[in-house]
Amino acid sequence: MSRPHAALRAAAAVELGSLAVLLVNLATTHLPPVSSLVGPLHGCAYLFVVVAAARDAGCDPAGKMLAWLPGIGGLLVLRRLARTPREKAASDSPR
Repeated sequence: MSRPHAALRAAAAVELGSLAVLLVNLATTHLPPVSSLVGPLHGCAYLFVVVAAARDAGCDPAGKMLAWLPGIGGLLVLRRLARTPREKAASDSPR
């Protein structure tokens, strides 16, 4: 049983977690080994989120642009993809 967007969900979590680790490391001890290990992990997760959002057929242009936000972009894309068709129709209709 495959959940939809499972890879995007995992990459978004890794992106946010790794960014938190990098910022805590920067604010406290600034250990170079932590930056050397977590920095590339964060970069790969960030790129994965951007590419996954760009390739997703259900992702609208605004969602694809949200993916470019570091740290929270993946979570915002997932939130946008999780909206029901009824919510999408209500938000897209002119008022």
